[in-house]
Amino acid sequence: MVPTKERNHTSILVSFKGNHILVDCGEGTQRQLTLAGISASKITKILITHWHGDHVLGLPGLIQTMAAQGYEKVLEIYGPKGTKDRFEHMFRAFEFERDRIKIKITEIKNGIFFENDEYSLECAELEHGITCLGYSFIEKDRRRIDLSKAKKFGLKEGPLLGKIQNGEIVVFNKKKIKPDDVSYVVEGRKITFVLDTLPSKNAYGLAKDSDILVCEATYESSLEEKGESYYHMTAKQAASIANKANVKKLILTHISARYKDYKKVEEDAKDIFDNVACAYDFMKVRL
Repeated sequence: MVPTKERNHTSILVSFKGNHILVDCGEGTQRQLTLAGISASKITKILITHWHGDHVLGLPGLIQTMAAQGYEKVLEIYGPKGTKDRFEHMFRAFEFERDRIKIKITEIKNGIFFENDEYSLECAELEHGITCLGYSFIEKDRRRIDLSKAKKFGLKEGPLLGKIQNGEIVVFNKKKIKPDDVSYVVEGRKITFVLDTLPSKNAYGLAKDSDILVCEATYESSLEEKGESYYHMTAKQAASIANKANVKKLILTHISARYKDYKKVEEDAKDIFDNVACAYDFMKVRL
């Protein structure tokens, strides 16, 4: 909640095939993007978990910068009920030249709220005292051509291989070729973000079978009672979600400023789940 010399407020960027999805936008996010060498104009979507200041105070500056950079796309913003109204208040509080940037705001609740041929985005309500959403980025399964098998059928790069990748049966040299004859399915990757919440059924549901779970761990387990009073989790509770949800890797974030050495938080989680790391500013994870 409170930034330190070492740690900024919460903001996470997901980059995937030209899509740049920002999850939350804490104070100082646009400067962090600059330091990371990432242009704000690359952002295509912003997902807001909830409207506590440490998760959204960077929005006015970021949007003004995007407008100043001549942002040409439509910025898609998703958030919980009340998001549209809060943006109207924000636009009234600051001098925005609103016609310089196109923004589409969508309020969401539970389930898949965006989908295209390559991925979908899913949300679920968590338990944080105010309306708060968790998010999952889910890449769709895709077919990959086995070139050695394709060669045996005389197939080369072209529209027929494209159809096979789409799961279609094709005819070549008077032979029917099924997708499984020359290709195999690569399972899509899944990343889940569970920020600011108590352990909940929806947190487990979102995290299920995720390759990466980015989860809040405000306290270590000796302060579980304090966590409950503020609607926050301990590292051990985050690890329990990862363990039960069959997660491959757990990344802990939103760690209390009281901890100067985050090893204590990490070790607390490792009592239950082995593949865990604490997030740090400018951390990059390639999946």
